[in-house]
Amino acid sequence: MQAAGGAPLSGEPDAQPVRARRIALLVAVAAVVYVLDVVSKLLVVEFLEHKAPVTVIPGALVLNVIRNPGAAFSIGTGMTIVFTVIAVGVVVAILRTARQLRSLPWAITLGLLLGGAVGNLTDRIFRSPAPFQGHVVDFLQAFPVTGFPVFNLADSAIVCGGILAVLLAWRGFQIDGTRQTGESADG
Repeated sequence: MQAAGGAPLSGEPDAQPVRARRIALLVAVAAVVYVLDVVSKLLVVEFLEHKAPVTVIPGALVLNVIRNPGAAFSIGTGMTIVFTVIAVGVVVAILRTARQLRSLPWAITLGLLLGGAVGNLTDRIFRSPAPFQGHVVDFLQAFPVTGFPVFNLADSAIVCGGILAVLLAWRGFQIDGTRQTGESADG
């Protein structure tokens, strides 16, 4: 049961072990997302790049390899270096926020965001055409008839993390494990 507004949900007197476990979970989720993203991109570049798109589920999923210099939906294709700087800022912000982390749902959320950001940042730093200006490998095309943009696993993790962040904030769950109840301090 929830204690007074802003009270810790864990009930543990010492928050240090809780924080350590939550940070470990954040790192584990980020690592899984990152490894899946990197391995999937290596495989599609090796086996599918410069080939015709492969239909996995007719009308629903096509593997179509493209190199995206911009952000989601190919916005800002001439601003690759700006997106690289933004991605570095996101990573730093998540790492700084992790110092306050005591919430299990936020650990998962930040892990998804961190893994996705680092996955795409790796492309921007190391892929052609130049360091810190690399084009992100995108290869998943859902419902191609709709013209939905091609994306990758890092993008999926970022979107899922973003949706979770909005839901957690809307429900009042705080990164430090507390929950805002919507009641004012005055009663």
